[in-house]
Amino acid sequence: MFASARAALRDPETVHRRRWLTLLVLCISLIVITLDNTILNVAIPTLARSTADGGLGATASQLQWTVDAYTLVFAGLLLTAGSLGDRYGRYRFLAFGLSVFGIGSAMSAFASGPTMLILTRGLMGVGGAFIMPSTLSIITDIFRDPAERGKAIGIWAGVSALGIGLGPITGGVLLEHFWWGSVFIVNVPIVITGLILGFLLVPESRDPNPSALDPRGAVLSIAALGSLLWSIIEAPSHGWGSPTIVTGFVLGAFLLVMFFVWELRTPHPMLDMRFFQNPRFSAASGGITLVFLALFGTLFLLTQYLQSVLGYSTVKAGAVLLPQAAVMMVCAPLSSVWVAKFGNKIVVTAGLLLVTISLGLFSTFTVQISALHVIGITALMGAGMANVLAPCTDSIMGSLPRAKAGVGSAVNDTTRQMGGAIGVAVFGSLMASHFTSTVGDRLLGTVPPEVVTAIGDNIGQAVSVANESPVAKPFSAQILDVSKHAFVSGLHTVGWVAASVTMLAAIGVALFLPARARSDDPSDERPASHLEAQPA
Repeated sequence: MFASARAALRDPETVHRRRWLTLLVLCISLIVITLDNTILNVAIPTLARSTADGGLGATASQLQWTVDAYTLVFAGLLLTAGSLGDRYGRYRFLAFGLSVFGIGSAMSAFASGPTMLILTRGLMGVGGAFIMPSTLSIITDIFRDPAERGKAIGIWAGVSALGIGLGPITGGVLLEHFWWGSVFIVNVPIVITGLILGFLLVPESRDPNPSALDPRGAVLSIAALGSLLWSIIEAPSHGWGSPTIVTGFVLGAFLLVMFFVWELRTPHPMLDMRFFQNPRFSAASGGITLVFLALFGTLFLLTQYLQSVLGYSTVKAGAVLLPQAAVMMVCAPLSSVWVAKFGNKIVVTAGLLLVTISLGLFSTFTVQISALHVIGITALMGAGMANVLAPCTDSIMGSLPRAKAGVGSAVNDTTRQMGGAIGVAVFGSLMASHFTSTVGDRLLGTVPPEVVTAIGDNIGQAVSVANESPVAKPFSAQILDVSKHAFVSGLHTVGWVAASVTMLAAIGVALFLPARARSDDPSDERPASHLEAQPA
């Protein structure tokens, strides 16, 4: 039965008839990635607790690397993964990615310490790098009509938002009843479901004229991004002007320049720089990069604000963030309607302006605020992002030949992940620097120095020390008050910096993104990928 079901997927008519079911399977495969990103954010305060209190005792730097180890590997491998999918078969590498992601999730759940967790998160990044570009490139291949493709990508973006929303509430429920590893185990049944349904419903496709691989480009990109992100994450503890950090920045910048030089010179580049000559492609890529920088960077801190400052349980924190995802899930598929009426430029610019306003409203957050206040601001952000992500993704995919869907999808996903990784690194480091400086200035001299040292550079440790340390007990109220106010003032600063970033993105989109998509004209004859004619 299974063999005959797989064989039926070699018939183009069958593939076309089942395309919406295929989209459902691809969305299931996608949701495991977005679910994992946000479910981990809710677990961050738990991971910061001591081992005696059910955590891992992770420092602020280790917490950031737990997030960024995954994102760094993910972003570094995406272009290579997209090229491999185009060359050898997109379904084949989707199944490979799901399998690796499932194994990495199981290993993460039983990690013995922060270092082990960082390593297993990196393995999950390998799996994610093969999942995400495969889903989007297969959608582009099976939805040939531009209008249908826009709707399908809108649904894809909406499901991505669903994962963002389900992550916090799912993580909250799991952490309420189980140990922290449960937030990783939950990925395994989703992976198994995706593998079974994918075998039955996802056709194989590939580029009929693939280019050679670019291993040197892949190595250079991973090394460059690794050096830059390490420098940003470690800067607060070493000092931004320390020789070690300066060396890391210089090395990262040098490797990044070498990567671009190599990509311009090699006959088979991993990232074809000619793509960026198309303003539809380059402006959309820039917009996605900057909006994800703001989204991931602020979400990383927002979950800590809800739990460690406002004192919400993991379940309540997840529930507060759920409306943001619900708004994105509803608005993302509808964005294709607004694009048809007003064009990409107006819709994406308006979306970025909404995001900018919501980030500016972070300045209204205090140490005591209603849940509805937070929900209103984050829901506004969700509405803006929905009208950025789906139209920009469709612009990127629609501007490239369909045969290069894997590489195009990888570029789209790389901009997302790079923006997210830099956002977590920069905003997390900015907060850590601000928090350490403010707490030290206000507590040293009135609180024992060893207590201030124990507080470290994050709010989770401060709450743990104030509630658990016998030495800190007489100063508990003062420590909590100073730490919470320090975190909130840092969140205001981060909000304004993020708002400046998204305003810059809005200006860039308004200036350079074409109002209408020329390459989506029905008369445009773009080469299409061939459905796999041989057994998968």
